[in-house]
Amino acid sequence: MDIETLADEFDRRDWQELEETDDPVRIAMVGVGWWTREQAMPAVESAALCETTVLVSSDPEKANEVATDSATVERAITYDDFHEGVAADAYDAVYVVTPNALHLPFVETAAELGKAVLCEKPMEATVERAEAMIEAVEAHDATLMVAYRMQTEPAVRRAKGFIDEGLIGKPVFVNGNMTEPILDLVPDPDQWRLDGDLSGGCATMDIGIYPLNTARFLLDADPERVRGKVASVNPEFDDVPDEHAAFQLDFPDHVFAVCTASQNAQMASHIEVIGTEGRIRVEPAFYPWDDRALTLQRGETTIDVGFEQVDQMEEEFEYFAHCLLTDTEPHPDGEHALRDIQTIKAVYEASERGETVEL
Repeated sequence: MDIETLADEFDRRDWQELEETDDPVRIAMVGVGWWTREQAMPAVESAALCETTVLVSSDPEKANEVATDSATVERAITYDDFHEGVAADAYDAVYVVTPNALHLPFVETAAELGKAVLCEKPMEATVERAEAMIEAVEAHDATLMVAYRMQTEPAVRRAKGFIDEGLIGKPVFVNGNMTEPILDLVPDPDQWRLDGDLSGGCATMDIGIYPLNTARFLLDADPERVRGKVASVNPEFDDVPDEHAAFQLDFPDHVFAVCTASQNAQMASHIEVIGTEGRIRVEPAFYPWDDRALTLQRGETTIDVGFEQVDQMEEEFEYFAHCLLTDTEPHPDGEHALRDIQTIKAVYEASERGETVEL
């Protein structure tokens, strides 16, 4: 098997049929924090199939200021305005990027208004609220996609293709890590990520979800049980259970994943799958500002796989818009995302009880 030849064969957007449109999906951004301003809006501005037309914020002054710098934004409205249906004729879909525990009411309102929803991960702060979100979109026959951008990231899609083709044999182990010094990145001790009620957790909920969900995507399987340990060591993390976290996932057919996450460590990220005949590794993996690198090893042959570096957020928005324009159900949906919330809560339970938790 010539893996170098196989590695050259890749369709970055194997999902794409429509490359341009005269009727782009109009998106309302709910939450106008730094992620929206610096990542989401520039990504949509570069996209061919969607555009930002409405900003929704608790701070009208900030929203209006951001709107003036955009060529496509028509309205800047408050959260209350949104729930009252103001400017509903100016957008087709909603991107929800508020703190975790505030996702549900915006998704409920969007569903009631007949709008499609792209909701940031984790989808909510608790299992019960995540389930309520699914019920809301089902009740109104609304479209819900949860924003796991790794599933449209070319490096990760290539890795999954190699695994599916059997290039590393049968998967045996997955190792994944995402760590960052959150108070250096966002120097605010009162930020919502450090508020357990708003975040639902800390390291595992905010960034441990990346290796967890990417492992599920690469293996095309869901974990059956979990064991793990979390700890908050420094006083800044007193209100959350997990400044640091490490957990093991047991997948079907005796495949094991070990994931680590920290909000107070050197910034780093990777995902690796080791099989009976080879291994595949993406490093860096999860931060959108890093150039990803993909390594494939089979037997004695190791290659650095080439691929186009892309804006992860642009890929995600283009996929979402493409699904809406072609009347295709997007993935990952709410049921898929709910499994992550259930698993993360099981990590906390496993740490507290010192036992394996069945899923």
